[in-house]
Amino acid sequence: MLRHSGIVAAALLGALSAQTADAAEAKRAAFGTLPDGTAIEAVTLTGTNGVSARIMTLGATLQSLNAPDRAGRVADITLGYDDAASYVTAPNYWGQTIGRYANRIAGGRFAIDGKTYQVPLNDKTNSLHGGTIGFDKRVWTIASVKSGAQAQVVMTLTSAAGDQGYPGTLGVKVTYSLDDKGSLTIDFDATTDAPTIVNMTNHALFDLAGEGSTTGIYAQRLTIPARRYTPVNATLIPTGERKPVAGTVFDFTRGRLLSDGIRDGRDPQIVVGHGWDHNFVLDKGVTTEPGLAARVEDPASGRVLEVLTTEPGVQFYSGNFIDGSLVGKSGHIYRMGDGLALEPQKFPDTPNQPAFGSARVDPGKPYHHRMIYRVSVSR
Repeated sequence: MLRHSGIVAAALLGALSAQTADAAEAKRAAFGTLPDGTAIEAVTLTGTNGVSARIMTLGATLQSLNAPDRAGRVADITLGYDDAASYVTAPNYWGQTIGRYANRIAGGRFAIDGKTYQVPLNDKTNSLHGGTIGFDKRVWTIASVKSGAQAQVVMTLTSAAGDQGYPGTLGVKVTYSLDDKGSLTIDFDATTDAPTIVNMTNHALFDLAGEGSTTGIYAQRLTIPARRYTPVNATLIPTGERKPVAGTVFDFTRGRLLSDGIRDGRDPQIVVGHGWDHNFVLDKGVTTEPGLAARVEDPASGRVLEVLTTEPGVQFYSGNFIDGSLVGKSGHIYRMGDGLALEPQKFPDTPNQPAFGSARVDPGKPYHHRMIYRVSVSR
């Protein structure tokens, strides 16, 4: 009996050890201070396959995403800064959580139940990414951190009624979860006490060759399963049309090198956007479970990024306005074409274009968006 008990105990210990070895890990640590002295924290999620993600409380930001190439060499594939303070002194949208409303709202105006609301104009004549002080510029609270089958951090924020002109007090939660297979899942949840609009996403800019690479994104291949996109006017607001991509430089349905079309001045939409800065109408539409929105492959390193979402659109931005004036991680100067953003979301200006659906959120009817960044290696 004693011998049998010893065997059982050894087996249990072995199983527990195997479980621990396969578990993804979450570690919380200080991440410097802002110019006003505010302390910032970061949580690093690490999987057993070498993929890791660091999320900092400023902006609930994906500050880094590290992934191995086909030779096992690990590189950070997201643009950004090495310290928290630079996200304030030289702001850009580097991996931040975007809200209340991602993308553009024409004139910064929208109406709910006959009442018109005005939000800040921080993009010429439009409101962009939630306004002057959007969720990307707020310090979030870490609600929980855990290791296990998925390493996870939950961050929360309260946006008071009238914040940036938006109605309703919004309770917001963002959950980052990393598994051992290279999937970083991001859940956006929000509740309100009055009718409002919500459209949240993550704004990471990626270079699968490694941030600051000399080659940039041009040799990488992008696939977007979307047969239509929404053309824009001179202020980058959708015209309302859903235009077929077939026969244009917007056709990524079978994969396209990013060098093929980014400077094609024959297409007026490329001219107005200074490259691609457009919403693609995903063939899958709105889904309960995340479906594929985009796939990027870097042939040189073998790194692959897939973006999945429950939302109906993905904004593809080819880094057109990155002009070499910002010095990022490891002292790298970022220029046009040094990174691309794939932002799953509702269509831009949806509150003013009913044909695009609805961005309305009501009391008792919470907002939820799940997206996934899945990294892997092509052999």
